[in-house]
Amino acid sequence: MYEPIYAIGDIHGQLGLLQEALMRIEKDGGPEAKVVFIGDYTDRGANSAAVLDLLIQGRDQDRNWIFLRGNHDQMCAMFLEDYPRSDARLLVGYHWLHPRIGGVETLRSYGVEVTEGDRVFQVHARAKAAVPQAHISFLQGLQPYHLKDNLLFVHAGVRPGIPLNQQDPDDMIWIRDEFLDYTTPHPWLVVHGHTHVADADHHGNRINLDTGAGYGHALTAAVFEGTKCWILDASGRRLLTR
Repeated sequence: MYEPIYAIGDIHGQLGLLQEALMRIEKDGGPEAKVVFIGDYTDRGANSAAVLDLLIQGRDQDRNWIFLRGNHDQMCAMFLEDYPRSDARLLVGYHWLHPRIGGVETLRSYGVEVTEGDRVFQVHARAKAAVPQAHISFLQGLQPYHLKDNLLFVHAGVRPGIPLNQQDPDDMIWIRDEFLDYTTPHPWLVVHGHTHVADADHHGNRINLDTGAGYGHALTAAVFEGTKCWILDASGRRLLTR
C-alpha cells in the first residue's frame, strides 16, 4: 500500500488556478496531503507575489509541502540579488525582463512598473524596495529535486545516464531535448514540468505536468500511488496512462 503523494505543475503567477488545484488535492487527500510543487511559481501570470505569499504561508503552517526550483524562480532570484545577474542558460539577447520571460509581470504584482527608457539599475532598486525579503529567501532556498521511492520529481528533467548525485542543477531546471527525446527507462519515473503541453502526458519513463498555466491555460494537479498516476479534475481522479 503506497502513501499518496501529490504534485502541482508550473504555476506562473496564476493564483486562482493554484487555489483551485489545492482544493482538489485537499478534497482527495485531506489537509495533511503531501504536495510537491514542481517549480516556476513566478512570471507571466498576474499574481506572482500572492502566489509566493500563499506558498510561504503553507510552509509556515507546517503543511506537508515540498517546493522545487524552476528556471523562472532562479531568474527572479538572480535579478533580486544585491547586484542583479542574468541566467547563463538564456538565449543571447534575453534577460528576465524580456517580454517572453515574464519578469515584468512579476514586478507589476509588487507594484513595480517597468517603463520605456528605464535602466536595469533603476528597476532593480525599485524591485529591491518592493519585494519582501521573505519572498527572496524562499526563492533562494528551493530544492533541486525530490526523490520518493521510484518517483523523481524535478522541474525540467535530468540528463540521461548521469547518477542523480552528479546531475547539473542547471540541467534540472533548464534541460529539454536531451531529456524529452530519451525513451529508455530512467532509474525512476521522472515527474516534471518546464515544457508546456496541452494535457498532462505519460511517456513511460516520464510524466509532464506543465499544462500551460503561464499562458492562461490549465494548472494540473496529480496524485501518485507508487508509479500509478491520476490527474485530479473537477470530477475527481482520472487515470493517466501512456
